[in-house]
Amino acid sequence: MKLNFLELYLTFLALSLYSEAYCAIEVVDEDGNLIRLEKPAERIISLAPSVTELLFAIGAGSQVVGVIEYSDFPPEAKTLQVVGRFDLLDIEKILELESDLIIGWKSGNPRTSIEQLKRLGLSVYLVELNDLPSISTQMESLSKLAGTTIEAKEAINHFNQTYESLVTQYGNRESVRTFYQVWESPIITTGGKELMNDIIELCSGENIFKAIDQIAPKVSLEAVIIANPEVIIGSGVGLMRPEWLNDWEIWPSVKAVSEEHVYFIPPDLVQRQTPRTLIGTKQMCEHIDKARVD
Repeated sequence: MKLNFLELYLTFLALSLYSEAYCAIEVVDEDGNLIRLEKPAERIISLAPSVTELLFAIGAGSQVVGVIEYSDFPPEAKTLQVVGRFDLLDIEKILELESDLIIGWKSGNPRTSIEQLKRLGLSVYLVELNDLPSISTQMESLSKLAGTTIEAKEAINHFNQTYESLVTQYGNRESVRTFYQVWESPIITTGGKELMNDIIELCSGENIFKAIDQIAPKVSLEAVIIANPEVIIGSGVGLMRPEWLNDWEIWPSVKAVSEEHVYFIPPDLVQRQTPRTLIGTKQMCEHIDKARVD
């Protein structure tokens, strides 16, 4: 007896769900370690705000049982058990939650704490998100570990399509010297191996401190003035434009200041490696484009 299209589709879907639910899962993390789960993780602990957001984005929010401080998006994440800061983990609380998977941040979480969790027999998967494509890649990997590949497909496709659209729109324009300021005292910026550098380059901007091989490097006021950026973009720590961005007004010799190209983008939209990063990326490109037009 021949199966019609609907029957074939339902059969395929059932087999996919069965495979996802009952077959062992193997994924290699950013440390090069093979993580093997006998079944999709049901109790997940996130050790970075960006990871928390990614887990909710791929449809695994209901499986998250623990997070670290500042895991505040989506709002549901605020109700979850906090297991310390990203740089100071509460091992006792982590153990109490009896998780079957911990998602750690390779360059952010203390290596000694990560190794301790592994020695205690816990499954730890490490992520590192240094560019925009890695966000999509990790969404795919996390959805495999959580057993939500079907639920995650739409979010992943939307991210990839939006990313490609931004590359097409802004990727081959005239270069603009760009200074991204994280903080004002000391002045903290972004080096060449961070997500922010990738965002600036997508917008055809030129990160004036790209040559620095360091995360969140401190730079001098003199160095910024000498580099003479055409655009200054600041973040700060919240949703409001920081007052220290106005301090640049006393340096009219800087082109970005004299031509009024000093802007603010909320840090959560560009400093957290999540789907929302593309919202901040578009804002970044629009600000850089204004300087290009002038």
